[in-house]
Amino acid sequence: MPENTDFFVGWGTLSLINAGLAQSKGRSGLLWWVASLFFGPVATFLIVISDPVARVAAPVIPPVVK
Repeated sequence: MPENTDFFVGWGTLSLINAGLAQSKGRSGLLWWVASLFFGPVATFLIVISDPVARVAAPVIPPVVK
């Protein structure tokens, strides 16, 4: 096996971990997966230090009583 294979397997694994971490913080997993393919550990650092996205609950509409 070529020596570079381990590097690519590790980099790909890191990108998948970053996608899952981004989704757990309410961010786009696909976007962060692509970013991780190019930026690797830098993307990991950015995901870790970023705050989770605040989710706004949908308003509850009461039923119409006739």
